[in-house]
Amino acid sequence: MRTHTGHLGGRLATIVAALACTAVVATASTALADPASASAAARTAHSRLPLSVDGGAWQSGHVQGMAIDRRKGFMYFSMTNLLVKTDLRGNPVGSVTGFTGHLGDLDFNEKDGRVYGSLEYKEAKSFYIAILDVDRITRMNMDAQSTGVVSTVYLKEVVKDFTADMNGDGVFDGDTGNTPDHRYGCSGIDGVAFGPAFGDKRGKRAARRLTVAYGVYANAGRADNDHQVLLQYDVTRWKKYERPLTESAPHTSGPARTDGKFFAYTGNTTYGVQNLEYDGHSGNWLMAVYKGTKPGFPDYSVFALDGARKPVRGLVRGQQRPERGLLLPLLRKGAHDAATDTYGWPAPGQYGQYGLVSLDDGRFYVARSGTLQDGGVTKQTARAELNTWTGLTPSPFRPAGPAA
Repeated sequence: MRTHTGHLGGRLATIVAALACTAVVATASTALADPASASAAARTAHSRLPLSVDGGAWQSGHVQGMAIDRRKGFMYFSMTNLLVKTDLRGNPVGSVTGFTGHLGDLDFNEKDGRVYGSLEYKEAKSFYIAILDVDRITRMNMDAQSTGVVSTVYLKEVVKDFTADMNGDGVFDGDTGNTPDHRYGCSGIDGVAFGPAFGDKRGKRAARRLTVAYGVYANAGRADNDHQVLLQYDVTRWKKYERPLTESAPHTSGPARTDGKFFAYTGNTTYGVQNLEYDGHSGNWLMAVYKGTKPGFPDYSVFALDGARKPVRGLVRGQQRPERGLLLPLLRKGAHDAATDTYGWPAPGQYGQYGLVSLDDGRFYVARSGTLQDGGVTKQTARAELNTWTGLTPSPFRPAGPAA
């Protein structure tokens, strides 16, 4: 579950806690996984990847997402209210602290060499993509606002759905799922990933867009929250929108419209897509979620979108007024629930909800979340573990080697 939603008024306490955090980093394993094929050896000097990368232990929220820069050899971990940068041996290189909002899923943009992540300020009704100039992260405890390493872009479409007054009483009910408000059950954003436009079959040759997935409140008493909602953006035009992060005065600089809004019928899930990832090997999109609670649905925890099929305009089910939108087909693999015609994987345990990185060769880094006690203080741990995609049920992942 989410442990920190953040608010502007609590900034001082959060910054003090974040600046005081210290990493407890275990000795990294030297065990290396062989490349999936001989051609992988020619890619970069970092083709031989460790079976695990230790993200350390922090006085923070739990790990929300990960990203990797294979060319330069760095891993990035979102820890809810701070970002940690390590090398591929698990040595901490730097960190960005002082976020009072919810820093969620991450992805690395190979085009500009920066890390993009979801950033929520629900009490301020503000939702951003945080863009981190990761080459400038060279020391620990760099402040998110004063060091210039973070810029943000405001997502107007998300704010519009989050604040929607669905029952017409003129009251915004706030950060709660126990309400008919919030269009589609929108609780904000979390999953982010770069990949081709939905329906573009050119795969790796296609221009990359940023895809942003809604968070969705768990609410079994309404029928209009059974889709995952995904927005796509062409970020090559985003420089003009970027503004420094200023939590005391949230800005509203961002694109007026999306480059596509899409719906995937999965059944209601708890906080929507936690981690979104495009897999260049299969051409499919993976969505890792916290299981839903609605009766009548299989409540899978991993879904896949079929990248070979184009979106089709159709009925967005369960809406108060008939609505048509662009529907994304699920991959017809894994378990199948005939009653709802949904496909997915039950995937018991931690398989993607806390972090998921495709290496585009059939392998993935999957985040492992945990806690430890350090001098009477509970700290959150993060570890990236190398897995191979099998597509088997119940879990579609298999560890690539012994635990490091």
